[in-house]
Amino acid sequence: MTIFIGVAIYIVIMIAIAIYSAGKTHSVSEFIVAGRRLPLWLCASSIIATWFGGGMMIGGAGAAYQDGLLGVIADPFGATLCILLIGLFFARLFRRLKFLTFIEFVEQRFGRTASLIASIGALASSIFWVSAMLVAFGIVFESLTGIPLVMGILGGAVVVILYTMLGGMLAVALTDAVQLAVIAVGLITLLVAVLIDAGGWAPIAAKLPEHSFRMVPLENTGERWLNYLRAWVIFGIADIASQSLIGRALAAKNEKVAQQSFYLGAAGYLCFAMVPVLLGIIGSVTMPGLEDPESIIPALAFEHLHPVAIAVFVGAILAAIMSSCDSALLASASIVSTNLLPFVKRNPSERLRLTVVRWGIPGCGIIGVGMALNAQVVFNTMLDANLLMLSAVIVPFILGVWWQKANRAGALAAMIAGIITWLATSVYYPNLPGDFVGLGVSLATMLIVTPLTQKLDPPRKLLDADGKPVELTNRLGVL
Repeated sequence: MTIFIGVAIYIVIMIAIAIYSAGKTHSVSEFIVAGRRLPLWLCASSIIATWFGGGMMIGGAGAAYQDGLLGVIADPFGATLCILLIGLFFARLFRRLKFLTFIEFVEQRFGRTASLIASIGALASSIFWVSAMLVAFGIVFESLTGIPLVMGILGGAVVVILYTMLGGMLAVALTDAVQLAVIAVGLITLLVAVLIDAGGWAPIAAKLPEHSFRMVPLENTGERWLNYLRAWVIFGIADIASQSLIGRALAAKNEKVAQQSFYLGAAGYLCFAMVPVLLGIIGSVTMPGLEDPESIIPALAFEHLHPVAIAVFVGAILAAIMSSCDSALLASASIVSTNLLPFVKRNPSERLRLTVVRWGIPGCGIIGVGMALNAQVVFNTMLDANLLMLSAVIVPFILGVWWQKANRAGALAAMIAGIITWLATSVYYPNLPGDFVGLGVSLATMLIVTPLTQKLDPPRKLLDADGKPVELTNRLGVL
């Protein structure tokens, strides 16, 4: 009963914040990027909370339980790399562009066909992410309350959809700040309790497998190294073009805030994320042989916490899950309203776009629920979210930002080559990471095709949302 009371209070707070935010959200810009007014503390906390989700809390801990640090190369290490790279190479420019989504940049540089491919890839990525978070939500509720997984997924979806739909980015950012505080209290409480009950770190360290903290492959084979490198780039590179993250740069108060938010976010995220990783590694010693490794965090909470502390920790887990799920839902709906709606209705009105972005949230949420009910595994669902982004979208995106010669012909050729390679590799060489191989082919294709097509297809000049040329100096995040 204590757990249910704690969860009910937590949900009421989230809904209250959303209602407050709804009163300040009257336009598409206010809904998607909070009117570009987020201060440093709110932007940075939102980045951390967005990236620190159920995937890390449940899936990451389970992967560390099974494989130590080698199991979590993609997240948190690759994910932290991604945040740092955005702060250094992309945050200042995208705040300067004043777009609503990163796909507007792709369309301006490479045309509508490229933007459609990018939209599909980004939309799929965000909905997969929603699905993974809802699975995590269901696992937590089933483990700690006995409520069936399906009911947990459905209940979590209703709450997240409701407050995201009401308040947009401002609601997401404000709830992220509250959720981050709850996460910090819950994680530290559990880690301290587990270490005290175990008699400190030394008894645990003495029983750990030899390679628990190894971060390079044990087997020196080509296949192993390809999969290892893929683990670094599936989040570390592919998520550079994540609407959930780029959206924070677009919503920041100014370029300096955008830049600094990502540096603070990277440091904060790694610190937070290492706690469930350590708990997973500790659990492999103190609670060996779990049938489902992804249940290690709830199992540790039950074993080591008082019922009142369990209620606080359940709030922390739910906070982690919701803080990622709401951002992914908002990203999905933003893409539908900003980038896909014009394919259906040319020059849609502001009112129609706002309506579509609001109702796109439950629409995308329903798809995520359907996928969650079929997947029911957190970490693998997260990794699969970026298949198309890694193989086809990220190369044109990065080169479009930093290579002035990048043109439509090179981008489209790279996208098509990456997709074909990914699909062919998945069919004929299933043990190889098809999306990572596709990334290499996509890069090679764009580097070859772009110089050959400069006269036939001259590069387009970069313009901001107001149609004005963009100043390309001072865009490294070092100021």
